[in-house]
Amino acid sequence: MRRALALAGGTAITAAAVAIALPLPQASAAVTGTATGYASVNGGTTGGAGGTTVRATTGTQIHTALCNRASSSTPITIEVEGTINHGNTTKVSGASCNTAADKIELKEVSNITIVGVGGGAVFDQLGIHIRDASNIIIQNVTVQNVKKSGSPTSNGGDAIGMETNVHNVWVDHATLLASGGESAGYDGLFDMKDNTQYVTLSYSILRNSGRGGLIGSGDSDLANGPVTFHHNFYENIDSRTPLLRGATAHIYNNYYLSLNESGINARAGGKAKVDNNYFQNSKDVLGTFYTDLPGYWQVAGNTFDNVTWSAVASDNNPAGPNPVSNTTVSIPYAYVLDSASCVPAIARATAGSGTGLKTSDGKCATTTPTASPTSSPTVSPTVSPTVSPTASPSQPSGTNLSLASGAGADGSSKASGTSYGNVRDGSLTTYWSPSGTTGDISIKWGSATTVARINLREASGATGLIGAYQVLNGTTGAVLTSGTGAGVISFPATALTKITFKITSASGTPKVAEFETYAS
Repeated sequence: MRRALALAGGTAITAAAVAIALPLPQASAAVTGTATGYASVNGGTTGGAGGTTVRATTGTQIHTALCNRASSSTPITIEVEGTINHGNTTKVSGASCNTAADKIELKEVSNITIVGVGGGAVFDQLGIHIRDASNIIIQNVTVQNVKKSGSPTSNGGDAIGMETNVHNVWVDHATLLASGGESAGYDGLFDMKDNTQYVTLSYSILRNSGRGGLIGSGDSDLANGPVTFHHNFYENIDSRTPLLRGATAHIYNNYYLSLNESGINARAGGKAKVDNNYFQNSKDVLGTFYTDLPGYWQVAGNTFDNVTWSAVASDNNPAGPNPVSNTTVSIPYAYVLDSASCVPAIARATAGSGTGLKTSDGKCATTTPTASPTSSPTVSPTVSPTVSPTASPSQPSGTNLSLASGAGADGSSKASGTSYGNVRDGSLTTYWSPSGTTGDISIKWGSATTVARINLREASGATGLIGAYQVLNGTTGAVLTSGTGAGVISFPATALTKITFKITSASGTPKVAEFETYAS
């Protein structure tokens, strides 16, 4: 390592024993933004959307919140503030959890959001472990100085580690730090193995570590991925940004500064689509290293600023000094690329926790979210109040494509007395309802139609009933966006023949009066 960063087990208890330390459940607080990249497909990643929200200031309270749920899949958002460490983290027991004292354990669970709020959430020397889990969001947190040797130890030395049948995880605006390499007791900052799939790491910092992260623990662990890495800032990392065994990765708009030994290491059949990244003051930033099992890459739009390359050998195949593609990778979701020239500035302004959850607008400028996780929520005993829409209520301009000649509607189910066609008849007095509280409603066309905005209008008396949703390409199943509440919803313009609004939670039976679609 070139530089080091100077940074600053308990007895098992039952959830009931510490439940008094937690605030009462509150209305669900949506995470800021929606999952992007591969976390947006395979059904999407919504975390705890539609569930209750609790506040935690200790690791024990995080575990207690998990264990107090009705089941291991009951949605929950855990707002975390303060420093979480070994001193305030204990194993908690319950039917809906499987926790541990030496880490934050998300094991055999699903539908969870952990989000840092207020003055920030720092997991100090305590890793986050995700195992046999799905639909997990981690946002706006710092995880630092997690060790596998020395004292104290946690999570095998990984800041965030995923293993054994994990899918649909979105980690966003995280800061992952170490203070050295393996000889100093640290392992990876972001590791995935043993069938970990559909993961996105976005707008995060990975710094001062021997190992950035891996996908696949060995050359026979090839059932992982796909994974997206975008708008991250890697600084002072020796290798593994990431190490990619067998899996597919989409790597775009990342800033790599001081990769000391190697960077993106595709091996054992791994494929990386590497778009519009900025590599600076680094060595061997892309290739197959330390093995004779080849990997592959598709490259476009990258900047290599003061990058050096080693010579080709039997176990060393750098992509440079003039990287060219040796494979093609198809991407199933929509995305917008910033020019590589502005990536360093975008990364410094947006990546990591505590940056206001800023993102890129895809045009080399940053955007500040209009809503962020509530830092001081009002404690309320009401578990499921009316959900306020997060989308803008204003009526969009332009032609409503749902009323076009040849357009139609269908869905997953319909309640008695309602019709799919009611959502495109121009009337707010007729409506469609699913047979329960969740379901799908679609608009379809006979030929490809470009849509970038929809307006879901609820019938009178049903406003606010729709909770969490996904907007899907009805033909491919790709998630275009997700969130909570009806109203005007925007996403990257997409050409499709069918668009689906999928309601995944609601506080009553939804009544969709109109499903309007617009080109812009």
